Amino acid sequence: MYILLLSIHGLIRGHDLELGRDADTGGQTKYVVDLARALGERDDVSQVDLVTRRVIDPAVSPDYGEPVEGLSGKVRIVRIDAGPEGYIPKEQLWDHLDGFVDSLAAYLHDQGRWPNLVHSHYADAGYVGVRLSNLAGVPLVHTGHSLGRDKRQRLIAAGLDGEQIDARYNMVRRIDAEETVLGTAELVITSTHNEIDQQYALYDYYRPERMVVIPPGTDLVQFHPPAADEPPVPFLEEVDRFLDDPDKSLILALSRADHRKNIVALVEAYGESPELQSLANLLIVAGNRDDIRDLDEGARTVLTDVLLTIDAYDLYGRVAAPKHHRADDVPDIYRLAAQRDGVFINPALTEPFGLTLLEAAASGLPLVATENGGPVDIIGNCRNGLLVDPLDRTAMAAALIRILSDPDYRSELVRNGLAGVRDRYSWQAHAETYRKRVAPLTKRTEPIPDTPPVRRRLIYRDRALFTDLDQSLLGDAEGVRLFTEMVRANKRCSNFGIATGRRLDSLLTELKRHGIPVPDVMITSLGTEIHYSAALVVDDFWSEHVDHLWKPHAVRRALEDVPGLVPQGKSEQSRFKIAYHYDPGVAPPVDEITTLLRTRELTVNVIHAFGQFLDIVPIRASKGQALRYVAHRFGIPLEHILVAGGSGADEDMMRGNTLAVVVANRHGEELSQLVEMDNIYFAREAHALGILEAVKHYDFFGACAVPNSEPDSA
Repeated sequence: MYILLLSIHGLIRGHDLELGRDADTGGQTKYVVDLARALGERDDVSQVDLVTRRVIDPAVSPDYGEPVEGLSGKVRIVRIDAGPEGYIPKEQLWDHLDGFVDSLAAYLHDQGRWPNLVHSHYADAGYVGVRLSNLAGVPLVHTGHSLGRDKRQRLIAAGLDGEQIDARYNMVRRIDAEETVLGTAELVITSTHNEIDQQYALYDYYRPERMVVIPPGTDLVQFHPPAADEPPVPFLEEVDRFLDDPDKSLILALSRADHRKNIVALVEAYGESPELQSLANLLIVAGNRDDIRDLDEGARTVLTDVLLTIDAYDLYGRVAAPKHHRADDVPDIYRLAAQRDGVFINPALTEPFGLTLLEAAASGLPLVATENGGPVDIIGNCRNGLLVDPLDRTAMAAALIRILSDPDYRSELVRNGLAGVRDRYSWQAHAETYRKRVAPLTKRTEPIPDTPPVRRRLIYRDRALFTDLDQSLLGDAEGVRLFTEMVRANKRCSNFGIATGRRLDSLLTELKRHGIPVPDVMITSLGTEIHYSAALVVDDFWSEHVDHLWKPHAVRRALEDVPGLVPQGKSEQSRFKIAYHYDPGVAPPVDEITTLLRTRELTVNVIHAFGQFLDIVPIRASKGQALRYVAHRFGIPLEHILVAGGSGADEDMMRGNTLAVVVANRHGEELSQLVEMDNIYFAREAHALGILEAVKHYDFFGACAVPNSEPDSA
């Protein structure tokens, strides 16, 4: 099995992970690297690619600019270009993810091998994973790590305004991507039952029967208890310089400097309890800093509040807050706390899993942790600590005192933790369960054909021009005449394609009426059908491909009583397209219709165009997905394809690595969200004249390669 893991944001490399550097470089980066290595150790896995974003930025290590990094003989990190070269936060990645999909698909095409399984991590990778798995026809597995709906609820509870949340975190796009992932993925892997019961249950596509708990593992070689005669760890000096009485027990908190980690509340709980201060010192390891003032706003605020709280309670000499630590210091930090008969605490408001809890337990530490999220499963399975309400500082202090004041109880928790982690939370056990769960998924896949189902001479054309028909190509007779002349003049070097919502018979009628030559490729019924050349050769593979998860009768039943939706005539309906007239004055908003279909567990694409048409097609069908499939079969780089459109139905053709033009007569504000994208040209001319304007703008035929000879048959 060839497994492709997707984890796009943050900084990922195979050594010295910069955990806690920022909000995007946390436990997920370690999780995916460890998972890749564990799967690569198995004999029944032939290759594992961990695919992430390539970053070229003087502010980060040049490691993150290397296109490929080997982790073992069968495992590698593959870095794909997307958007600006510099390092940007995940909230700013959304407009660049379509380009990431296209570049990754081109990479897989060039290597001549596609994965048997795609496993996405987090919402941004899920967006990519849906499109890649749809194109390749392979199963999608997903791990959320954290979820947008849950985060949005918590931020609102913390007092943030809903619109502010959506703007700052791109939350609407994130949640929509998560819904689509849950409707598409054949398996969702979670770390805890709490994720399934409390977090995924917030989604329309909540399908617990497709979800399974496979807890991540921990490295028992790297994380282990201190030996009886082990000398003090090197990190000792970094800690003890803060402390008046370093021989006391040590309470350890290790996390990012993020308000969700609730570090300030921990300092307050410690400051309010003289008994706790008499029993132990407090060690806070919260990322790295040279100057707090140089950190991003979130980390700067948290660390400033920590220092102000230390001052307010006069905790100098009892709290250590080192400025720096290396990734390879982390095991030593746990063992130092264990040597001091300490306790590890995770006081987060909520914790999706809690990998640090496993590392601490494997290092010989008892636990105190938030009762919200993954720690419930870990402490429940291992019986090695106490759960607390992270908003109750008194309870937090009492739990720490309970463990620190009773050596026998503490020793019992340590023994339980060591045994529980060994038996339940190793990466070898995780990989074994993982492989068994995904094995059945890959039996139903069929690779994309590598050659077109028509004359091979089309392979030698190095580019293609695709346009929508109505309101893009048609509408100006003189423009159509000039466009037709251009197509005929360049037919030896460029394919010509139409992508339309019309059925094939309707398209052919319009082409004949306007004297337009039959295209090399006809993508009809909103990407649900593909035909080639004047012989109208049907792409049977595509027809079978888009039939995935398609339930037309259930769609019609779900929408039959929705006001403002009237089925279009039979001439606009097809096997894979259900077409309605949409009356915006009567019908509910499109997103409500989409939610209705999701709650009926119908995985489809909902396409709204020209303000008055609403079409439902299979999840694998759209103009953009069909175009990319054709580009793969013909071996044409997307950078050599110009697409033209003017309505919302054309958007996914334009996003990504294609060249694109929006004609001046676009419908209303549809496609206005694409204005800032570099490879999308907004023409001043309308209809076909706008396409001609874009051809000139891009000098599209200027570098067109004409073959010396063209074979006549396959």
